[in-house]
Amino acid sequence: MIGPERSASTCAPAIRAARVEDAAPIARLAGELGYPTDAAAMRARLGLLAGQPGHWVGVAQTSTHELCGWIHVARCLVLEVGEYAEILGLVVGSQGRRGGVGRGLVAAAERWSGEQGLTSIRVRSNVARHESHLFYPSVGYLRSKTQHVYAKPLALAGPPALEA
Repeated sequence: MIGPERSASTCAPAIRAARVEDAAPIARLAGELGYPTDAAAMRARLGLLAGQPGHWVGVAQTSTHELCGWIHVARCLVLEVGEYAEILGLVVGSQGRRGGVGRGLVAAAERWSGEQGLTSIRVRSNVARHESHLFYPSVGYLRSKTQHVYAKPLALAGPPALEA
């Protein structure tokens, strides 16, 4: 049951492309999902992405101009499977959950992907994100595999040497 503090009508958003000026609320929302980021770092990332035609960041904005969610989708080219779109991030603030915000953002990412000429879209979801495991199938996504992700910090170095 949706309680009064989490009403589905709290965020009846319009979806639009993100702007660099959205950095602070996007950073706040990322923090809600467990990815604390300051506004300056988010502003720098948004600035870099703005110049990348293979990326789209969309936001859900309420009638009072507050952001209640965001999505980042990118065009991916992988040698073994070809080209597809991938949702790299989706965050809906606690006040906008279960009110159609996520569905609207995913639909916008799917439209952008189709406009890019891509015929499939993927998303990865952390095993700990139980709500997302219910959400994505409800909007038509099928689980295709389970995997582990390994990460390693790299020392700052110059560009890699290319073999002749």
